[in-house]
Parts: sequence; structure tokens; C-alpha cells
Amino acid sequence: MTDQFETLAVHAGADPDPLTGGVSPAIEMSTTFKQDAVGETRGGFEYGRSDNPTRRALESAIAALEGGTRGFAYASGLAATQNLLYLLDPGDRILLSDDAYGGTWRLASGVWGRYGIQTDAVDLRDLEAVAAALAGNAPARMVWIETPTNPLLKVVDISAVARLAAAAGALSVVDSTFATPFLQRPLELEADLVLHSATKYLGGHSDVISGLVATRRDDLAERLAFHQNAAGAVPSPFDCWLVMRGLRTLAIRMERACANAAQIAAWLGTRPGVARVHYPGLPDHPQRELVERQMRLPGAMVSFEPAGDEAFARRVVAATRLFTLAESLGAVESLIELPAAMTHASAAGSPLEVPASLIRLSVGIEAVDDLIVDLDAALAAAQG
Repeated sequence: MTDQFETLAVHAGADPDPLTGGVSPAIEMSTTFKQDAVGETRGGFEYGRSDNPTRRALESAIAALEGGTRGFAYASGLAATQNLLYLLDPGDRILLSDDAYGGTWRLASGVWGRYGIQTDAVDLRDLEAVAAALAGNAPARMVWIETPTNPLLKVVDISAVARLAAAAGALSVVDSTFATPFLQRPLELEADLVLHSATKYLGGHSDVISGLVATRRDDLAERLAFHQNAAGAVPSPFDCWLVMRGLRTLAIRMERACANAAQIAAWLGTRPGVARVHYPGLPDHPQRELVERQMRLPGAMVSFEPAGDEAFARRVVAATRLFTLAESLGAVESLIELPAAMTHASAAGSPLEVPASLIRLSVGIEAVDDLIVDLDAALAAAQG
């Protein structure tokens, strides 16, 4: 019998310690491990950068939660992104969601571009555009799918895009940070690789920086293991333990946060000072049918465009009491930000540039009535 997700989240990678019986995973801080003779290790552990028991437990957990065979942990979401980009060669081309995290665009275009790798922004919702881009002059070797996207919350058909990529000989990567494996499982939708900034929902408490990758493909796992060790951007054992702790409550946190977000998005749609609301759970969301087919719940991220200008939006984000003005997302507390000036500032002037007045909410697990009162007061204060 296969355990359901909620059970896996609590138990994956967290077997009781065989020595002490401790039910919380042990934190193994050693940087090096005794060999009984040259090359004779205990459990395959030699050096902390190459492998570590606590990190191995976390990697086992994300593989189980994603339905993969191998998992890999990194020092940040961008370190994980970097290790995936190592799969490319000079002259290769990446197709990237035209609405995505600004840091992904900055790394791919600003850094990898110097080494002969081209990044093209494509609306991955448009399958004809994807097929045309894959068949372009330079070979497209990777399709980078972010869904739901950051910050406009577009939803991409993972299975359809992954099939197009495979037919063209390209890898499909899904940044599933907004969704988590509780809401969608890209590997089961034929994606080659799934990525998370574990700093966000998987950690869940704004106290750890980490990135995770999972795959079902042995050939990719072998290459990723080499890159992980060679590049060395691995998390500390304590960071791994913090993410493991966050995973145990992932399902229940996501259920509450998603329920709060749905109510807030519906409420924002009734406000005269709000011009447009972006949320995959709204009845008029253009990919609503896909959301229901691909995701368990529509997520806990909401963005909206106020009727006022950028100055008005800046007054709104500065006036909240419970929504903290800060970058990042996915924790128990609610956050508010202005993407164009904060998380997506590096995308200014690029195809990924976002509206200057767009406000993004990371909805937490507080009482939703209190959050609505807070937003209502902030909108009123901004109007003067």
C-alpha cells in the first residue's frame, strides 16, 4: 500500500535514529568520516561536501514527495538552478517562461549568456509558440517551465510542454516552488526535472535558505551528483534539518494558506480600488480548467493591480500591519511586496518585466478575516 502525501510528508527520510531511537532526524555535523581502510567507508560517507547523512535524508524525502528516484539538495534555490544549467553546453538555447522569477532570468541571461548559452522568453501557455521556438535556428536543449508563474500566476500545461520538449530532444525543467509537491507533481506529468526554492514553502518559516531538485532519470541523476560535488554549493546539515522539519507540516500549512488566499483573491475582486486580480483559483482565470486538472489546490500566492499608479501601490505596501513588506514567500506569515522594484528588479527592460504597480501577496496561515481587514485598511490609507 502506498502512503498518501500527508503521511509521506511526515515520515519520508525521517526514520527513527537506529542508534538512539530519536524520532527527529539527527543532525550530523561532521565534515569528514573515518575510513576503516583506504576506500572502505561506513555507508559511503567520505567528506561532507560530497555526502552527509542529514542531507541524504532530505534528498530521500524530496524524491519520495515528488515521486522521483533521486533528490539533490543545494545551498539555495539559485544554486539548484545553477546545477541544472550545468547540464547545458555552449551553443545551447533555453526556452524560459516569459513570466518567471527575476533571479532565474538574471542567472540564465546575465551569467550563462557569457558562455554561449542563449535564453529566450516564451509564453509557454501557447503550445504553438513553444513548438515554433523549439524548432528555431539554434538548438533548444532545455525548456524551463515555471508554473504557476512568478508573479502573474500564469499556469502552464506541464504534460503538453514536456512532450513537445522531449520530441525536440530538449530537457523539461519545472520550477514548482509556488505549487510544492503537495499541489502538483511535475515528474508524474512527464517532466524530466523538478526544482524548488526550499527557502519558501518547503522550509515554511523564513529561517532557512535551500534548494532542491528531483528526477526519475538515472542519467540525469548521475550528472547532477557529479555537478553537486564538483561545484560544492551544498546546504549545511542544520539547514537540511530545518527543511526536513518544514516538510512535516507542509500539507496542513498549504491547505490553510490556500484557503486564505482563495478568500482574499475573491475579496480583492470586489474592491473598487483594485483593477485586476491574478489568482489561479478565480472562476475567470484563463487556465481554470488546467488548474483543476493539474493542481490539487490553486496555491497561496495572489497578485493584483490597483486602480492607482505605482506611487499608489507603494503607499499600499507600506501601510499594512500584518502583511510584512519583504521579499521571499511561502512562510507561515503573510508578506507583501512590489515585484518590479524588489524581486523582479533584475528583469527591468527584459521580456520578463512586470507592471510597475503590481502588488504580490504571499498569504500565510493567520486568521483570514484579520488579513482582509489589514488589506482593506492599507487600500483605504493609500487613497487618503
